[in-house]
Order: sequence, then structure tokens, then C-alpha cells
Amino acid sequence: MKQIQKLATAPVVAKNAPPAPAVGPADDLPPAYWAALLEDVRADAGPARNPIQARKLSEIGRHVLRVSCSRCDRIVEIQKADALRLYGPDAVWRDVGQRLLDNTCQQRTGRYEEDGCWPSFE
Repeated sequence: MKQIQKLATAPVVAKNAPPAPAVGPADDLPPAYWAALLEDVRADAGPARNPIQARKLSEIGRHVLRVSCSRCDRIVEIQKADALRLYGPDAVWRDVGQRLLDNTCQQRTGRYEEDGCWPSFE
């Protein structure tokens, strides 16, 4: 009899309790989820860096810059020091690479849409 009374007054055991409903796509996420996201080290990392083709020549750390053509498979390399001397430190690598490919382009058809190389920056 004492055991029955003890079980009756004891808190409900978790295994007998119904499971909590799963969070659906329309439901709000629990506060613990948001807290975990904000405590993550990567939350303060800031925005991702610009891709190399969008950077200025002075921002690129490589010594040799390479651009290839997706159309004719030609590869053009230039040392960063030479590129800085010829185009200046504020020149964007995309523009410099396109100019390097266009100066030696072999695919000339006469149509603006088809002329020139298609740069792929490495």
C-alpha cells in the first residue's frame, strides 16, 4: 500500500508522458535554437569575402594571376607586380583579365554577342 501511494504522489515519469509535437515549417522555432545560432562563432564572421574577380589588384594576395577562356581553353598568366604596373592598384581583376584575353583573342566572328573570350578566373 505504501508503494502505491508513493507512486501516486511521485511526479509523472517522462516515458509515460505523450511526446512533444514536432516543430513544423509553419511553427515558430524555439528560443533555444536562436540562442544556439547567435552563440555560434561563425555568427560574428561577417559577410563572405568577394570572389577574386571582383577584387582590386591591390587586394589579391597571389603573386601570379591566371585567367582562362571557357570558349577556346586558352590560359593567360600575369605577375601581380606587372599587372599593378600596367593597370594600377585600383583596377578590378575582372576587367584586367577580360582585357588580357581580348588582346589575344582568336575567336572573331564579327557578331558582338559571339565575339571574344569567356573568362574563367582562377
